[in-house]
Amino acid sequence: MNLPNTATVILGALVALVWSYSCLSFAAHLKTNLRLRTGYTRKVFHVLIFTSAVIVHALGGFWAVCVFGLMVSLVVGFAVFRGRGNRLYEALARKQDGPDRTYYIVIPYFATLIGGMVSNILFGPLAVMGYLVGGLGDAAGEPAGLKWGKHRYKTPSSPRFNKTLEGSVAVLAASAVALAIGVAISPQLSFGVRSLVALPVIALVCTLVEAFSPRGWDNVPMQIVPTVLAAILLSK
Repeated sequence: MNLPNTATVILGALVALVWSYSCLSFAAHLKTNLRLRTGYTRKVFHVLIFTSAVIVHALGGFWAVCVFGLMVSLVVGFAVFRGRGNRLYEALARKQDGPDRTYYIVIPYFATLIGGMVSNILFGPLAVMGYLVGGLGDAAGEPAGLKWGKHRYKTPSSPRFNKTLEGSVAVLAASAVALAIGVAISPQLSFGVRSLVALPVIALVCTLVEAFSPRGWDNVPMQIVPTVLAAILLSK
């Protein structure tokens, strides 16, 4: 494995830091100036970071993703450090989480790092399947539930919190789209008759994973599960 030179790492880190801060600032703008609910703004940041990781992975591979993740960590850490009332913090912290608002920023972020690292170490380039499903599929549930959710349910893993069937349907649809994009951009995977069956099955499994994962921890299995299933069912 060829490591980049120091100058490349420093330049990449600075670009990643500026971009990560810009993404969170944009989410904060939506929260502060346009008065969008935090359920939307945190998912905007979520989608921007995950899709950025796909691009970074394609351009620089594992080490580039590591540098990118470190810079995102600094930005999220800064928002948490600034705390309640800060525009960056409020773009990520749901009011309904009450005294656990910071917990539900930090834990999902660490879950994202864990899921991404495990997928990368075990499956290399196929980790983009997890980035896409984690970024698009997982992100669709909460906004759809807020907008259209009428049929609520609870799961044993998170009995204090409601989910909605409408949100889960959104996760299913977005996961299917994310998987199709992943197959299209991954040389190791191919479309065909097999994928016509496999993609809906993987999307359904990911939807169930999202629904039944403990709150805040779903970014681990939502990256690892689609990556593993893609490697098993869709590899050339």
